[in-house]
Amino acid sequence: MKSMITVMLTFMMLLLGACQNKGSDKIVIGNFGSMTGAEATFGISTKQGIELAVEEYNKAGGLLGKQIELKAYDNQGKPEEARLSVEKLINVDNVVAVIGEVASTRSLAAAPVAQQYKVPMISPSSTNPLVTQKGDYIFRVCFIDPFQGEVMAKFAFNSLKLKKAAILRDSKSDYSMGLANYFIKTFESLGGTVVADEKFVSGDVDFKAQLTSLKNKSPDFIFIPGYYTEVGLIARQAREAGIKVPMLGGDGWDSDKLLEIGGKAVEGSYFSNHYTVEDPRPEVQNFIKNYHTKFGINPDALAASGYDAARVLFEAITRAGSIEGAKVRDALAATKDFNGATGIITINEQRDATKSAVVLQVVGKVFKFVESVRP
Repeated sequence: MKSMITVMLTFMMLLLGACQNKGSDKIVIGNFGSMTGAEATFGISTKQGIELAVEEYNKAGGLLGKQIELKAYDNQGKPEEARLSVEKLINVDNVVAVIGEVASTRSLAAAPVAQQYKVPMISPSSTNPLVTQKGDYIFRVCFIDPFQGEVMAKFAFNSLKLKKAAILRDSKSDYSMGLANYFIKTFESLGGTVVADEKFVSGDVDFKAQLTSLKNKSPDFIFIPGYYTEVGLIARQAREAGIKVPMLGGDGWDSDKLLEIGGKAVEGSYFSNHYTVEDPRPEVQNFIKNYHTKFGINPDALAASGYDAARVLFEAITRAGSIEGAKVRDALAATKDFNGATGIITINEQRDATKSAVVLQVVGKVFKFVESVRP
């Protein structure tokens, strides 16, 4: 009976979507993200970046002679909600493509749905390598964790001359666990030593036990591949515990909320990211200017990645001359040297983006550019 009900509901959703979009004069794209919950800034920034790209294209005439319409859903930071959001976007809203998610865990939950229905899905900033391995309709416009981990390991060892690392990672995050592993692999290959490897769980607010254990191992620095929500708290508690060594991390740090939560405790820390507002390229500066005009704030890297994901999709649809899933997929796979806000993007055979990363340092209330690293 449950199986029959599921089949009937699915059929009704498909029928409703077809009826709603029959003869539509618009091209509908979807977005799913965490617009509420612990990492709400990720979803909000990404959506705003997509909205800016949609507005710019529509003002220029749209796609294939039609205006673009964006349908977006809040997955509340929950993997199951991410999956359900993509099912609704495809079966009810009849989107031609999906943009999302930021967090790798949620992209991994949703990607099989897009693959099942053969609807192209582009993650703006999920860096876990497994995301695009879910199928040939799954893409991303960001670098992946093996590269990001290598960048930060080499930066710590070669640029900062630090030899003893302590790791503090989120055991329930595919992003955090994977990035930590790739960092360790490169750091140890360079001759560095990992003296401690502690874990926490997303949502934790007390890290004193882990930090005490790390402090007793006398590391030169702490690598924290987590999201800004926990990183800010960890930094404050680390300084309160008398830990004075530098802290390093990945792109999950990028949010003004990191500065609000961590305050002076994150001062001087370093993290890898997708772009810097100090990049002088016109593509970057024009994006920053237009985003600020529309939303009244400066864009973070998640906004820039959402903007690039949308523009890469629109450019692929234009080249394909069609919104048919297979044709859009093939055009996305052929993307080469796309001049984006986050860098020059080429989609490789694994449907990942080959592009540079930047290292930023927290200085006062801003993230200052330190260096750029090519793949």
